[in-house]
Amino acid sequence: MANPINGLLDKEVGRREFLGAVGKGVGLAALTSAAVGSLFDDLRASTKKVGHLTAEQAAMDEDFWFDIQRSFSVSRGMINLNNGGVSPSPRVVTEALCKYVWEQEDATAYTMWSILEPQSETIRTGLADIFGCDREEIAITRNASESLEILLMGMDLKSGDEVLTTTQDYPRMLTTLRQREVREGLQLKFVKVPVPPKSLDEITTAFEKGITNKTRVILVSHVINLTGQITPVKAICELAKSKGIEVIVDGAHSFAHFDFKQADLGCDYYGTSLHKWLFAPKGTGLLFIRKEKIEKIWPLMAADKSQATDVRKFEEIGTHSAAPKLAIGEAILFHQGIGPKRKEARLRYLRNYWANQLKGVPKVYFNTSFDENQSCGIANVSIEGIDPAAIGSYLFDKHKIFVTPIIHEEFKGLRITPNVYTTLKELDKFCEVMTTIANKGLPKS
Repeated sequence: MANPINGLLDKEVGRREFLGAVGKGVGLAALTSAAVGSLFDDLRASTKKVGHLTAEQAAMDEDFWFDIQRSFSVSRGMINLNNGGVSPSPRVVTEALCKYVWEQEDATAYTMWSILEPQSETIRTGLADIFGCDREEIAITRNASESLEILLMGMDLKSGDEVLTTTQDYPRMLTTLRQREVREGLQLKFVKVPVPPKSLDEITTAFEKGITNKTRVILVSHVINLTGQITPVKAICELAKSKGIEVIVDGAHSFAHFDFKQADLGCDYYGTSLHKWLFAPKGTGLLFIRKEKIEKIWPLMAADKSQATDVRKFEEIGTHSAAPKLAIGEAILFHQGIGPKRKEARLRYLRNYWANQLKGVPKVYFNTSFDENQSCGIANVSIEGIDPAAIGSYLFDKHKIFVTPIIHEEFKGLRITPNVYTTLKELDKFCEVMTTIANKGLPKS
């Protein structure tokens, strides 16, 4: 069934019509103040200007992206190329967060639990629409770590069972599995992902070779946080299902980064943060569990047995603010207003813009594939013979360019993550300094 919210920002609609859609249970708790409504009016007007363009054409329309850049209140005194850890939110989200915080301070026990918290069901619906699943398969969490730990700690496994993942997986998830190793005797096994791989098949083959008759769970990052490498999740899920193995997908860097649906992955379990690529308030996340799998996953915090098959059992964390959860609604609308395909095309355009400038520079090499099926907005770059940590310190101390040095036993480099508010001039500056470093080395202190 078509979602009435889709396209609302691409045509002239009134506040009453929008809130009418919300009332049907398919919308979001959003546009509840004149200030926020005005900000969305600006976005709607900007989007109309590129409505006739393809996503790739719109990605190069600097007038449109200037309007998007103005939607953020970021300081231009620093060039932030570390949006992978956590991203700034646009003003519409921050305005909404503040509004909900103030609302819940009025007769708090009543306002928070009887008025605000029930509105989170519209947020659940909006997230399910983006991911392409049933709303009863979505839990709203505080981050990707919480979502994934629910799964990693909630699956019934016994001593000797093997969990297979990669040497490049996120450290906190490996810490979680190592705790189960120590406490319960699970076995954690690793496969190596080539940096970069020649094709996605290399990654699938690596997992296939790592499977044994003791493998019970595979943990795979949809996008590897170190390099921006996109992995062949669907192929891995199909491989695992043929052998009766569960697959947990770490989607921390994929959700709202590029355009896909749950059916494109074929996964039963998926966890992500919403404060990265969706630009939602800090401390918001999503957990997807296929409906028929919910009952067998234990929640991190105990829930009543009546909730055994209810995805909301994973949200039983005690008293918490309703404000961040509700302000996800404005983040969803902002994401839809830009357009998921336009956003993906712009992020890839920005990555290619700076990377293509550095590709031909002597001593510069990349730890990320430029195949569109293997990467989007993130890339890892290195300068031969120079420590990435030293480059990162120099970039920030002397030029106020913020990047992420990656020191891994298999490779080293700088993770560069621009975002939709990043300007081309900022990327030009980064490339200028990197080229100087590659040609002349770091200045001696």
